[in-house]
Amino acid sequence: MTELNRRALLRAAALAGAATATGLAGGLTGAASAAAAETTEVVNGPWLVSVGWGVLQVDPGHTTPQQLLADGDQATTSPDGRYVAWINNARSGDGSLMPYVSLFDRVTGEIRKLLADPFGTHYGAPTWSPDGTQIALVIGNDTLVAVDVATAAKRVLVQGHAMSYPNWSRDGSMIVMRWVSRSEGPQLRTLELATGKVRPIYTPEAAGELFHGPVFMPNSERVVFCTNRWTRDTEVLGGAALGSVRIDGTGLKRLTDEPRYYLSPVFSPDGRYCAALSVPPSNEAPDGGNIIVSTSGFGEPWWIPGDEYDDSSRLDWARAI
Repeated sequence: MTELNRRALLRAAALAGAATATGLAGGLTGAASAAAAETTEVVNGPWLVSVGWGVLQVDPGHTTPQQLLADGDQATTSPDGRYVAWINNARSGDGSLMPYVSLFDRVTGEIRKLLADPFGTHYGAPTWSPDGTQIALVIGNDTLVAVDVATAAKRVLVQGHAMSYPNWSRDGSMIVMRWVSRSEGPQLRTLELATGKVRPIYTPEAAGELFHGPVFMPNSERVVFCTNRWTRDTEVLGGAALGSVRIDGTGLKRLTDEPRYYLSPVFSPDGRYCAALSVPPSNEAPDGGNIIVSTSGFGEPWWIPGDEYDDSSRLDWARAI
């Protein structure tokens, strides 16, 4: 099969799959947006792809991304779909870009800086509280904070250990993250917000196992993450799988069969689908340049091809507004 034909087939399948996942064929129409706004129905909107130097948007029913933000990384959308939070850790030559956390209003196009610090401060990937009033993120590798969106006030949740990839449960009770224990090494742990207790839910079976990107399932009872636990001996470059574990640390299961590159799993706003950055088997090297989508039961997936956003760092799925 020629590359042209492969791409054409992938795009056709992606359009069909995207229309199914969003309930919208050919893109998000104004009428659909208005209907969603007038009801409490959750309608799946665009994918946001962070590419390190900015953020791209892939609209429902389409496969070609459009630029949403010209700088920054690790973008994530508020639960109501209106605001996009993203970070910047770089400094431009003229000093105009310094570390910051900003909010983009998808309705008005306005940008508001939430946090700003001197160069050398490192912000991790943000995650929204389910009510949209707070953003949690790791600052300086070892301090997890909750930031009030209205006032920018910071509240320390836990500190003293290396942490990354926090994700807030949809029921609001927990945050899961990758955690490095001084005595036990890398793990996945949950922070119970009501009590402040931190509990391990996943420990790799062998030293050197690569795992990352934990995200709660919509019912907040299990955590999905990327791991090469079952695929370390394969010859697939970057080969990994999606796995899940209960929040009490039991019930580990493998969710995907084919060893593939996976990064940044995310569930659709309506909770019916799961997407991740990945690459099809025909690609020679993992590059984060495609989106793979399946039902939340992890059945047969379809691809959203995207060589336009190779080497992506994060995927998010926004609610339609």
